[in-house]
Amino acid sequence: MKAVVYDKYGPPEVLQLTELAKPSPKDNEILIRVHATSVTTGDVNARDFVFAPPGLKPVGRLMLGYNKPKKRVLGTEFSGQVEAVGNSVLEFKAGDEVYGMPGTVFGSYADYICLPEDGVVTQKPVNMTYEQAAAVPFGAHTALYFLRDKARVQAGQSVLILGASGGVGSYAVQLAKAFGATVTGVCSTRNLERVKEIGADRVIDYTKVDFTQEGKRYDFIMDVVGKSSFEKVKSSLESKGKYLAVAGGLKEFGQMLTTSLFSSKKVLAGQAVERKEDLVFLRELIEAGKLTALIDRCYSLEQIVEAHRYVDTGHKQGNVVIRVAEKEAGNLDG
Repeated sequence: MKAVVYDKYGPPEVLQLTELAKPSPKDNEILIRVHATSVTTGDVNARDFVFAPPGLKPVGRLMLGYNKPKKRVLGTEFSGQVEAVGNSVLEFKAGDEVYGMPGTVFGSYADYICLPEDGVVTQKPVNMTYEQAAAVPFGAHTALYFLRDKARVQAGQSVLILGASGGVGSYAVQLAKAFGATVTGVCSTRNLERVKEIGADRVIDYTKVDFTQEGKRYDFIMDVVGKSSFEKVKSSLESKGKYLAVAGGLKEFGQMLTTSLFSSKKVLAGQAVERKEDLVFLRELIEAGKLTALIDRCYSLEQIVEAHRYVDTGHKQGNVVIRVAEKEAGNLDG
C-alpha cells in the first residue's frame, strides 16, 4: 500500500511517499480503506514542532521519540470505508463508511489503517463527503473539549474566539452557537466573511481593531492560536470569566493552578480527550445541520510535502484535506 513516512524530524521534505505492507486486522480490529485524511497542527507538530506551545517541545520529543520518530506514518484523522473486520468485531461490517482518529499512534497517511473496534471511530455523517468528514475529528474534538467539558458554555453567555477561521476555531464558532452562546470571532481581513457564514454574531479584524481596547467584556475568551495571553485579555473578561488557552504551554498550565486558587478570573488549559461518544455527538450535530467543515485546500497524497508547507505558514483557512483514495465511489461528490 501507499504510505507517507518520515524517519527524522524536520521540514516538510522529510516526508516520503513509499510502499508498506498492507495491515491485517486482529480479532478486535477493523481494516479501513482510507479515502481522505488531513494536515492538522498535530501532524506538523509531530513532524517538526512547528506550533508547539512554549516549553512543551521537550515533552513532545519524549512522547514521540527523542532522537527520531517512533511512529513513521503521520495522520491524526481520517474518513474511509471498512474493508474487513476481525473475528470478534460486532459493531462494524465490511462496507461501512466511517470517520475517526487513530490518536497518538497516528497512521492515516496511508491507503489502509487498522483500528480496534472500541477505538475513536464510528459511522461518518451521511450528509458529508469523505473529504469533509476527514476534516472534522481533530479540530471539532478540541473545540468540544474546551467549550463543553472545560468551560461548560451555556445559552446566553458570550464567547470571543481568537483564530476563529482556523481548524479548531471554525468549529469553536459553530459549537458555541449550538450551545446558545453569543459568539465574536477574531480573524484576519480575508477570513471575515467565512467566519460570518459559519455563524459568528460579530467578527473583528485583528489587523484593524484591538478587541481589548473596546471596553467590551466576555464570559469566555478562547485563544486557539496562542497569539495572546491571560495578562493581555484579563481586562476583557467578566468578573468570573475564563481564558481558554487551547494553545497554552507551561506558563498557562501554571496559571491554571494559581488562578484556581487566587483569582475570580480563571485560566483553563489541557489536552483534549478523544472519545468515540464525542464523534457520535459531532455526527448528530452535522446531520442536524448545526456543524460543517470549513475546507481551505485539498491535495493528493503525492502532494503531502506541498500541503505541509502550506500549513506551516500558519495562514490556512479552516482545514487542509488530503485525498488518499482515487475516487469517492458511492459517496457525494466533493
